[in-house]
Amino acid sequence: MSDSKDENKVRGGIARAESLSTERRQEIARNAATARWDGDLPVAKYEGAFNLGDRTISCAVLPNGKRIVTQGTFLTSLGRSRSPKAGTGVLSTVDGLPFFLQAEVLKPFISDALMESTTPIFYRTKSGGKGVGYDAALLPQVAEVYLKFRDSCLAAEGKIPKQYAHIVAAADVLVRGLANVGIIALVDEATGYQRDRARDALEKILQAFIAKELLPWVHTFPDEYYTCLFKLRGLEYPRDTVKKPQYFGHITNDIIYKRLAPAVLEELKKATPRDEKGRHKHQLHRRLTDDVGHPKLREHIASVVTVMKLANSYDHFISMLDRTHPRYGETAQLALIGESGL
Repeated sequence: MSDSKDENKVRGGIARAESLSTERRQEIARNAATARWDGDLPVAKYEGAFNLGDRTISCAVLPNGKRIVTQGTFLTSLGRSRSPKAGTGVLSTVDGLPFFLQAEVLKPFISDALMESTTPIFYRTKSGGKGVGYDAALLPQVAEVYLKFRDSCLAAEGKIPKQYAHIVAAADVLVRGLANVGIIALVDEATGYQRDRARDALEKILQAFIAKELLPWVHTFPDEYYTCLFKLRGLEYPRDTVKKPQYFGHITNDIIYKRLAPAVLEELKKATPRDEKGRHKHQLHRRLTDDVGHPKLREHIASVVTVMKLANSYDHFISMLDRTHPRYGETAQLALIGESGL
């Protein structure tokens, strides 16, 4: 019974929406926009613009990391007018679809996921003004809707309706322009967000790897690591006591810590005090966190030992290691936490 009542409510809501006059629809949209502006809106932290084809796309990044394309340039990039219809302040309809997707001919090509993501985003610009935009990832998805519509028209009738020709052409330019570079990267570069994003990512990595307190010593580097290293360096492995050459510490820094995670070696050195001779008082690995740092270290050591066993010389080993585990700082590998699920 309750399902029937819900269905009746939905049908009733649709019927009421369809019965509204154009003036009433516009009034509802204006009232909704006014209510949004009265709320507690996020303030853009970054703003900028980039060129895509012959269009200039204005964009911003909000405090929560949401990348948005401003409403005006979102529309002009699709060959539409940049002015909100009837002064509503936002091009949306009563059924929730934005103006650029409300045509009935487009409905078959709009997925439920896309429909749910088309809510306009109200925010304040850095200067305090009013801003309206859409999720930046929405732009190529909307362009794809028009291209699917084009393909359907060409397959059925061999031509595109004249009133949509310029929009389809603009959508094609957008998709081609985005084929070699992602919309997220463009927004981040244009706004300057990529600099802080990289710094924030590095801070998260260091927080995950570096312990605030010195951890108890545990056997971390397996004997196999040193037997392989002695062999590759052309040295005889001691039978009774393992006295390692002093330079093995420098080698370990290079093949282990410099390749473990970005800036981890520098942070470990800062966190580990030195004696009067300038040597570290404790092993560096005792400053690694128990839940992330140590497991990652053991995993990396095991991988390095495998490469050691495959190498026929020290130079060969370093050559293979540079390919499989390049030093951080020589490559742009700051996405470690996201990639590793940390």
